[in-house]
Amino acid sequence: MVQPDGRHVYLYGAFQPPPASYVAPLLTSGEWQQRWNPLRQEWVMYASGRQGRTFLPERAACPLCPSTEGHSTEIPASAYDAAVFENRFPAVRSGAPTGPLPPGAKPSAGVSEVVVYTDRHEGSFGTLPADRLDALVEVWADRCRELARRSDVRYVFIFENRGEAVGVTLHHPHGQIMGYPFVPPVPAIELAAASRHQRRTGTCMHCTLAADERRAKVRVILDQDGIVGYVPVSARWPYEVHVVPARHVGALPDSSSAVRRALGRTLQQVARAYDRLFDAPMPYMMALHQRPTDGRDHPEAHLHVEFYPILRDAGKQKYLAGSESAAGVFVNDTLPENTAATLRTKL
Repeated sequence: MVQPDGRHVYLYGAFQPPPASYVAPLLTSGEWQQRWNPLRQEWVMYASGRQGRTFLPERAACPLCPSTEGHSTEIPASAYDAAVFENRFPAVRSGAPTGPLPPGAKPSAGVSEVVVYTDRHEGSFGTLPADRLDALVEVWADRCRELARRSDVRYVFIFENRGEAVGVTLHHPHGQIMGYPFVPPVPAIELAAASRHQRRTGTCMHCTLAADERRAKVRVILDQDGIVGYVPVSARWPYEVHVVPARHVGALPDSSSAVRRALGRTLQQVARAYDRLFDAPMPYMMALHQRPTDGRDHPEAHLHVEFYPILRDAGKQKYLAGSESAAGVFVNDTLPENTAATLRTKL
C-alpha cells in the first residue's frame, strides 16, 4: 500500500486493518545529498531530515506498534506478523538531489526501509519464535529481490543495530534495509579482496575461509545444516562472529528456503549467545553482505553475515577511538581463539 506522502508499506503474513481513525504520518522535510570525498574516495550521505527522528519514545507512543484508536503509527494495521515501510527519516531518499559528484558519475538516489520483525513491542531478534524467525528471513529475501530490480539501487544492505549504545532510537524489534545507489566501501573492499583471491587461486575466498575454520575447529562456534559460524582469525571486535553458508551462494535470494531457514536460526543462536555472555542484552551490529545489484555477475561474492558486538567485557564497551577511527587500525583486547571458546559455552 502507499501512504499519502508516497511512501510504500508492505505487510507480510496475516494482518488486520487499522482503526477507522488511522492517520498516516508524513515524510519529514530536509535536505538529502550524496557528496564524493576525494581524500577517502568514498561517498558521504547527508540527511538533515533525520535530525528530528523519534528518539526513545515511551512504549505507548511507539511508532512501530500496531495502530490503535487514537494512536496512529507507521503501520496501517491493528495487528500484523511483519511489516516493511519506507523510512520517514531516511538516510537515502528516492529522487533526492545530489551534491558534487566525482568525474563521470551520474546522480542517483536509493531507498531506506525499516523492517519490523513483529507487532509485539517487547523482545528482540533473539526472542522471535521459530515461525516468525523463518518468516523474517523470507521477508529479507523478498525485499532483496524487489530492490534489486530498481535502477537506482546498486547494493542491498540488510542490517540491525541493537541497543542504545549502538545508537538505536526505537526499542521495538526491528532492522533496516538500505538500497544504496553505489557499492558501499566495506563490501567493496571485501569484494575486491575476494576477486583478487579468485583470480590467484581459482577459488572463492569465503568458501576457503569457512573450510579452513572448519578444519581448524578452534574458532568455530556453530557448524550445522550447512551454515558455519566462527570468530575470524583476524577479528577486529571482541566476540566478532561471521556466519556463512558452507556452499557457495552469492546473495540471499539465490539460496534455497532450507538454507535461508538454517541461516536465520544460526544467526538467532549467535544473538542469544551474546545475551548470555555477560547476562545482559548485548548491543551489536548485524550486517548482511552479498552480491551487488549493479548488473555484473560478481562470482567472487559470497553471502555472509558479520556480527559486531560492542562489549569487550561485562560493563566495558569497545570504543572506536584514535587508532580505529583516525588511523583505521583496530586494537582488539581479546584473542579470537579465546572468545570463540567462551561463546561456545553460551550456545
